[in-house]
Amino acid sequence: MSIREIPMYINGQPVVSRSEDWRDVVNPATQEVVARVPFCTSEEVEHAIANAKEAFTTWRKTPLGRRMRIMLKFQALIREHTDELAALISEEHGKTLPDAVGEVGRGLEVVEHACSITSLQLGERADNAANEVDVYTLNQPLGVGAGITAFNFPIMLPCFMFPMAIVTGNTFVYKPSEQDPSSSMRLVELAHEAGVPPGVLNVVHGGPEVANQIADHADIQALSFIGSTRVGQLLYDRAAAAGKRMQAMLGAKNHCVIMPDANRSQAINNLLGSAYGAAGQRCMANSVVVLVGEAREWVEDIIEGTRKMKVGPGTQLDADLGPLVSPAAKERVERLIATGEQEGATLEVDGRDCQVEGYPNGNFVGPTLFTNVTADMTVYREEIFGPVLCVVNVETLDEAIAFINANPNGNGTSIFTNSGWVARRFEADIDVGQVGINVPIPVPVAYFSFTGSRASKLGDLGPNGKQAIGFWTQTKTVTARWFEPENVSSGINSTISLE
Repeated sequence: MSIREIPMYINGQPVVSRSEDWRDVVNPATQEVVARVPFCTSEEVEHAIANAKEAFTTWRKTPLGRRMRIMLKFQALIREHTDELAALISEEHGKTLPDAVGEVGRGLEVVEHACSITSLQLGERADNAANEVDVYTLNQPLGVGAGITAFNFPIMLPCFMFPMAIVTGNTFVYKPSEQDPSSSMRLVELAHEAGVPPGVLNVVHGGPEVANQIADHADIQALSFIGSTRVGQLLYDRAAAAGKRMQAMLGAKNHCVIMPDANRSQAINNLLGSAYGAAGQRCMANSVVVLVGEAREWVEDIIEGTRKMKVGPGTQLDADLGPLVSPAAKERVERLIATGEQEGATLEVDGRDCQVEGYPNGNFVGPTLFTNVTADMTVYREEIFGPVLCVVNVETLDEAIAFINANPNGNGTSIFTNSGWVARRFEADIDVGQVGINVPIPVPVAYFSFTGSRASKLGDLGPNGKQAIGFWTQTKTVTARWFEPENVSSGINSTISLE
């Protein structure tokens, strides 16, 4: 099998990096090296940004209709190449093929939404706001934008960024994760095949040095980041110091509340899928279940369902979850499981030493479940990013709401109930950005904004929906008066009145 060499993408063309620092991209089910990715030099990053800045001078003036037609072609190409993109995701990330296909579909939603740019980017107007004075706004592009994404959604996360950025008239410099870049690069190729002009969408690769260079660079006007809390906070501070806009979607500790009146099998099946799907490597994974009142009696069913979950490589279509992305990720998850035992949680299902026939070197950790978990335990406080579910028991809905609101993170939460009153109360009082009612992973459709609260989000505006238009554009307000040709001035007006 040939090993792919991942290029940069600059000025509409793949460009081979001259860096001497190249890293292996590994299939997490086999440890086979499938690609090599460069850590670009600072000169290469500078070139990509300068090229995007130059391209902005013409792209910003491109008619909305033409930008819309590019997005229409782009969404058609993504749809046509879904299976190819999913196979690349599965090969380098490890998630199952059905899950990878689902990821492509969620990314496609954003591109479809971007096709509505001819109505999304319109401003406002008030005729005759004062005596023969009209006031109107223009939503204009910022300049060069940038995006940095985590490994866990190599198609969906860049779709959260560059389609809306470029369709609003900006150019874009993208740094994908070095752990699984091939599907992201194929996405960029499809965007250029759809008609994105040279320089409008450039790609560089690397680690912290490249990310810092992007955050610090004076020619980048806005930066979007999705990843870990530690890295996001550092980049947010650097970007703010450099005077640029920044949105950072960060870590999470998501809770699923199950009320005793919920449909038992539906609630448990949804919980298990949301907790263990993608081996728990989702920022919206439900890693904590809060059983309210008599729902605590369902714990044996949850344990049984956990034990039945099937682990396998991503290409095994009946597998429920695949491997973790790297040996380091596996080691960390297994260490946290050991810490949970040491701190007094009851390990009901142990996913360590998970063996998958034919894949002895895979980064597999099986579904793991703890009961008797308390808020001071490490397995509750830290985002594990693995297939580990913590069970917490409370007596009332009030206790459940207070417990969740006491957690520093506020990315997503869900509740399973058949009571409209309970659902409405939960929706009103919970301090979490994204709420699911009988929906386990409440990632909204793309024409609504991806939100978050507290430690899970930095910046006022999130990806997607109306907030994305606000983030990637600046408002110019025009106040205009046109005098009749024969109009005679009535004298000097030294006040601020428009009359």
